[in-house]
Amino acid sequence: MFVVILPPTTGIGRVDLSIESSATVLDFYRSVIGLRTVADEPRWIDLGVDGQPLIRLLERPELGPRPPEAAGLFHLAIRVPTNDALASVARRMVDADRLAGASDHGVSEALYGRDPVGNGVEVYVDRPRAQWPTTNGGVDMTTQPLDLDSLLTGDGGRDELPPESDMGHIHLEVTDLEKSASFYIDELGFTERDRRRGARFVAAGDYHHHIGFNTWGGRSEPASGVGLKGFIIEVPTRRALKAVARHTDETIDEGELVLQDPDGIVIRFRQR
Repeated sequence: MFVVILPPTTGIGRVDLSIESSATVLDFYRSVIGLRTVADEPRWIDLGVDGQPLIRLLERPELGPRPPEAAGLFHLAIRVPTNDALASVARRMVDADRLAGASDHGVSEALYGRDPVGNGVEVYVDRPRAQWPTTNGGVDMTTQPLDLDSLLTGDGGRDELPPESDMGHIHLEVTDLEKSASFYIDELGFTERDRRRGARFVAAGDYHHHIGFNTWGGRSEPASGVGLKGFIIEVPTRRALKAVARHTDETIDEGELVLQDPDGIVIRFRQR
C-alpha cells in the first residue's frame, strides 16, 4: 500500500478568514499583531511580513455569524523568531487590552488573544529543539503560566513583526476527533506528535505540531458562517505535491491540490 510521507520542511502557509468587513479587524492585525498589508483587492486583503502573506481577509458578509455548534478555527498561530519579537507583541497586546493569556508549553512560549470579531490568534516563539520535552518518540507539551513580567523586560520596541515570522501552526475545532485524525494522518501524511484529552497534535517531520485539533467546545456541525475559510499547506517539492495527490486520488490544478477536511475546511496544498 502506498503511504504518503510529508517532507520535514512542510509548513503552514496563508490562513484564509471570511469576515463581514475587514475594517473591523485591520487595526488589530496591523497595530497590535504587527502585520503589514501585502495586497489590497476589492474583496480581500492580504496581511503578512516582508511581502509574504500570512492571513487573507475575505469580505463575505452574506455568510452570517459562525453558529455556536459549527466547527472551524480555534486559533491561528504566528511564529516569531526571537523572544524580543515576542516581547514587542506582548507589549502591544497589553497596551491594547487584547492579551487573553500567556503560556509556557515547554516547546514554546505563547501569547493568546482574539481579534475584534472573535477569531483566536496565538503569537509564539519556539524554544531550542534540544529543550523540548519528549515522550514515546513525540513531544510532551505542557501548559504552564508564562512569566510575562520577565518577557517584557526584553521588549525590543518593534512596531511590526520581523521578516522571519511565519505561520507556525493552526489549531482547529472539529466535530469528530478520530475522523480528523484519520484524515490528517492517514490521508495527508502527518504524524501524531502529542495528544491530550479531546485533542491531537500532528506534524510533518519532528516539529512539535503544524496542526492541532480538538473537540473541547462540543462542536457538532460542519464549518459554516464567517471565520476560517481554509489554509494552505506548503510542501518543498513537486514530488511531494504529487505524492499527496496520488494518495488522495485528487488532481493538481494550476499548481494546487484542493481538498476539504471532514468538517468542510478547505485545504490547499502548494509547492513552496
